[in-house]
Amino acid sequence: MSDTVNSQYARPAPAAVPLRRLIDIICAGTAGIILSPFFLIIALAIWIQGGRPILYSQLRLGRNGAPFRIYKFRKFRADCDDRGSPLTMQHDDRMTPIGHVLAAFKLDELPQLWNIFRGDMSFVGPRPESLAFADCFRNGFEKILEYRPGLFGPCQVLFRHENRLFPPGGNVADFYRETLFPAKAKIDLAYYPRRTAVSDLGWVLRAGWVVAGQPLIERVRRRRSSSPTGTPAKSYVGANVLVTEVDRSSNGE
Repeated sequence: MSDTVNSQYARPAPAAVPLRRLIDIICAGTAGIILSPFFLIIALAIWIQGGRPILYSQLRLGRNGAPFRIYKFRKFRADCDDRGSPLTMQHDDRMTPIGHVLAAFKLDELPQLWNIFRGDMSFVGPRPESLAFADCFRNGFEKILEYRPGLFGPCQVLFRHENRLFPPGGNVADFYRETLFPAKAKIDLAYYPRRTAVSDLGWVLRAGWVVAGQPLIERVRRRRSSSPTGTPAKSYVGANVLVTEVDRSSNGE
């Protein structure tokens, strides 16, 4: 499989890297200044509800496999640590009330503007994995580490509600390694070698729609319908269908 992946996907164009980095610095700095009052409101809400720390940090795998510390607004209780599940469940009892709001609209990710400004991340790139899943980067999938991880991207949009895909009562970490990670890796390897500035902007806009627009529409639909949606069983089947489609796309079918 490693030879197949290595021959199918090309390396990124070196000339595009400095320009993309310059855009990241300008956009991250500008967004940080504009959103600074919003940052203060979120920080105050977290502090009032559960005290400190306001931020949560964790080591993630960066470009070329170098670990870096990612920053988020804390959405779990202050007494939680990294000894729990490395994945966030759909109804995770570690999450605070304000954490549910932050997670629903991905507001907990805003401090990663600092990671982008520093150069740990880019606006668009593969989502950085925690060290718990470092073993997934093998059999050709290690080529993903050639790209700077990002806040936005195809997998961040397509797997927006990733925890809805987890099998009920199963080993979630194993399911992620065996099913979800390979699916996301194939999508990333198909996209990033051929990315353009226009396509990157397209994924940023899609992410904005998925985070802000789509949840509002879903809430309206739920109010109009009394039938439950997004059950674990249906989500599990949906995950397998998605993986099948990714495999077909990777094989040129």
